[in-house]
Amino acid sequence: MSPREAGETLMQAEIKAPETAIEKHTRRINFARLASMREAGLIVIILALCIAMSFASPHFLTWGNFRAMLMSFSIEGIVVVGMTILLIVGGIDLSVGSVVCFSMVVSGALFLAGLDPWTASLIGIGVSALIGAAMGFFVTVVGLNHFITSLAAMVIVRGLCLVITKGTPLSLFTLPPAFKAIGQGSFHGLPYVIIIFVVVVAIFDFLLRRATAFRKVFYTGSNEKAAQFSGIKTKQVKFWVTVLCSTLAGLAGVIYMARFGAATPTFGAGMELNIIAAAVIGGASLNGGSGTIFGAILGMALLSVVTSSLILLDVSVYWQDMIKGCILLAAVSIDHFLHRKKS
Repeated sequence: MSPREAGETLMQAEIKAPETAIEKHTRRINFARLASMREAGLIVIILALCIAMSFASPHFLTWGNFRAMLMSFSIEGIVVVGMTILLIVGGIDLSVGSVVCFSMVVSGALFLAGLDPWTASLIGIGVSALIGAAMGFFVTVVGLNHFITSLAAMVIVRGLCLVITKGTPLSLFTLPPAFKAIGQGSFHGLPYVIIIFVVVVAIFDFLLRRATAFRKVFYTGSNEKAAQFSGIKTKQVKFWVTVLCSTLAGLAGVIYMARFGAATPTFGAGMELNIIAAAVIGGASLNGGSGTIFGAILGMALLSVVTSSLILLDVSVYWQDMIKGCILLAAVSIDHFLHRKKS
């Protein structure tokens, strides 16, 4: 090769390198815009449903109805935060409904045994975290996948709830008013439940966007092998995210106990459907590597509006489940299409 040809080859290589970097940067911007468009689209859909329901039912645009929706999706929203982060890392947890119930049952049983409700609740949350640690162990050390592990945990934990309560709901009407205020009280008209929910969402949304430790969640979910080669301890990341998801489910269980003043062994059955659906509708990918807390909360809000609308329109509960399932199928289909386009 002549010096002239070698020089031309070198110049071509130097020109192509910046083009490759620009293409990568452009793709990142496009995906960021896509996420923003998805969240904006959810906001438009929610507003359109609210406007339509304001004409369909005079009871929809009332403070009582909105307060009920906010109270409902605020507690589930705490669980959605953990599920979203777990989906981003490439996992999934089918046991969250059972863990919520288990936290209620353990805390309630300890309170009835003579322990103060605050200590009993901390133990309930701690036991929930241990369930997450056990699942994390089987996923990261034994090598099982999240789906099978959490499915087994769902059955085991639900069985423990029935064993502890002997199948009978625990009546906790003797809970002190200061503790009940967590689920029933308000601060200047704003329920404490909503305040706790907003604080949890704000903290984890900030951490997921800004904290270096939480950025590892995205790297692990996007490409685990590449993350390992770059020095990220992916097994530790997956373990602690699994623990976090169960811990937030335990926190939600304590709030539910304070709100209802009871612990029912069948509570939370099917909750995982709403939680996963909300996260996926909001943009969390079942393949891992993408998702936002804000998007998942919008997905939770959409499901809450749909549920409230169906109730006000006197739609049969059986049809409600079918409609929710169709919404989840549509969200998963969109996620699959976007992932295929990304590949």
